[in-house]
Amino acid sequence: MSDLLRICTAGSVDDGKSTLIGRLLYDSRGVYEDQIHSVTAASRNRSAGPIDFSLFTDGLRAEREQGITIDVAYRYFATSRRKFILADTPGHEQYTRNMATGASTADVAILLVDARHGVREQTRRHARIAQLLGISDLALAVNKMDLVEFDRAIFDEICREFEGIQGSARVHAIPMSALNGDNVITRSDNTPWFKGRSLLEYLETVDIERDATSRAFRFPVQLVARPSDDFRGYAGQIVSGIVRVGDMVTVWPADRTSRVKRIVTWDGDLDEAFAPMSITLTLEDEIDISRGDVIAAGPVEVGGRFDADLVWMDERPLDSKRLYLLKHGATTVSAEIDRGFTLNEIGTAMVSTSRPIVFDSYRANRITGSFILIDPSTNFTAGAGMIIRRVSERRSEIETTGAAGRLAKAARMAASESEAVDAVRRVLEEILT
Repeated sequence: MSDLLRICTAGSVDDGKSTLIGRLLYDSRGVYEDQIHSVTAASRNRSAGPIDFSLFTDGLRAEREQGITIDVAYRYFATSRRKFILADTPGHEQYTRNMATGASTADVAILLVDARHGVREQTRRHARIAQLLGISDLALAVNKMDLVEFDRAIFDEICREFEGIQGSARVHAIPMSALNGDNVITRSDNTPWFKGRSLLEYLETVDIERDATSRAFRFPVQLVARPSDDFRGYAGQIVSGIVRVGDMVTVWPADRTSRVKRIVTWDGDLDEAFAPMSITLTLEDEIDISRGDVIAAGPVEVGGRFDADLVWMDERPLDSKRLYLLKHGATTVSAEIDRGFTLNEIGTAMVSTSRPIVFDSYRANRITGSFILIDPSTNFTAGAGMIIRRVSERRSEIETTGAAGRLAKAARMAASESEAVDAVRRVLEEILT
């Protein structure tokens, strides 16, 4: 069991996410006395009772005025069994991109459902995002059970309805009242028919399969270190796996193999290193390696076309006739997307890059399987993607339609990444003026 659990909340607006998190922090003694005094004072003349628990997470003035969550609020607390980083994410559809951001690093999602309304469209959307982002453990918190007199039939019906959207995720359903604390920290006398774990008990005991050291070794090169003529090292952070002196590794995309000669750190050489350590590797053979290359053990995917799940975050819709900059680890290349997206839309698309990149599927590796899309005219992070699979050359020939031919040609003829960025911007300016 890990010492640290990353959690995000999700669900439709007004399902009580911030109230639940506030209650969890308050009852687990995860807030300071001055915070309690501040929230108690701010809770006066409100209908939430002596303490409005949502104010422990709704920190923006606009959030407190409107009684909603807009931005992602992070909180830290611990019990005797585990430490937690908790992200309270928005429920409004217009802030779906914020929810995706908060869920991107989470191990477990707490998905709230208002017992009076059941599973709604935003609940379905958030459940899908959680699963797209690789979250396979969900706590289904059926909240506001006090408003339906803790009716077991209502709880069971919501659980049955959720079965249709849970996919392969492991779900622990809990009937609760966040406002009154039922089944939040301990099991409630108001639900004698519920024999499962309370929310905190579940979070303390859920077993997360995310040991990065058990996956294949992946080491994206961030810097080539040449402090002297007789030393050439490759610096970066291990994103998965373990490496030892003498291990056979392959440098991609060059597909050249060598053995690890040294593992260098600030504190001295090591015999082995593992994720997420930052190290410098030296190899026994002279290989042309530069920033963005990947030193790996085991098979990887190398290609310029792949299917990916995208979450679009830009108010300006994705235009399939434009080129975007795709940042994948330490590599930035220009890319085309084969379909349009609008703000907060989620869907699958084929991505074509100007140069092949080294990647894994997102399910196999969250780091090497994810990327962001940047609008080159504004430098705005326009979208986030999770790679599904590499597209075969035959399918590429069939499906590629030659969109944005001028831009693609300009990028592909560039000699370096920086020249490709400049070329794309110049042609974009010509098109847009």
